Amino acid sequence: MFRPTLPEPVTPPTAVVHAPPACSCQHAHPAPTMPPAPARRTFPAIGIGAGAVAAVVTVGIVLTALLAAVAVAAVSVAVVAVVLRSLLASQRR
Repeated sequence: MFRPTLPEPVTPPTAVVHAPPACSCQHAHPAPTMPPAPARRTFPAIGIGAGAVAAVVTVGIVLTALLAAVAVAAVSVAVVAVVLRSLLASQRR
């Protein structure tokens, strides 16, 4: 029903290192350096849509209402049991 969509992988741009032009002097040129690799995330980014949040909230409300209905029914059955017990006990005397 809900299919998560993963973001497209980002490809870093390739680094182009140009060699300095050769000169007639005798000093050593530093070696070209590569830029550091970008840090990778260990978990993919998952976007939760508003529809999924609304569905979870709705299910939570419905389950809470059902639990409240069961609790009210249990209390009313207990009250009826106490009343019947008292009526039957008074008839025995």
